[in-house]
Amino acid sequence: MSYLTIYKAGSRPTQRANPEYFTGTVWMEPVIDAPGPARISAAKVMFEPGARTNWHTHPYGQTLQVLTGAGYVQVEGQDRLDILPGDTVWIPPHIKHWHGARADCVMVHLALQEKEGASAADWLEPVSDKDYAG
Repeated sequence: MSYLTIYKAGSRPTQRANPEYFTGTVWMEPVIDAPGPARISAAKVMFEPGARTNWHTHPYGQTLQVLTGAGYVQVEGQDRLDILPGDTVWIPPHIKHWHGARADCVMVHLALQEKEGASAADWLEPVSDKDYAG
């Protein structure tokens, strides 16, 4: 009996992110969607220039680790913040926020969150151009 699951590189294809939840072109590469009782879900997410998430929340919060490029993250009612490679962002549970790439470059981040039931996010309205511009 094996207690490990190894997902070989390239065995799970990169997919275009659901356009209902993003503005612009976003690609997602699965990292893990662990079986219960674990709740962890993680993906490497590539935002083309200007691409961003909709406003959303997470039932148990979210951690972002910026791998390459440059982008933004914003909590509703607060200033938009710059994020760069090596930055780690913690967004607490149920906090309305968005994140995405700057208009002039790609951004790739690792997104880690826990699921409640089958869902790791509550997707809301698109981010306006005004909010994106800061």
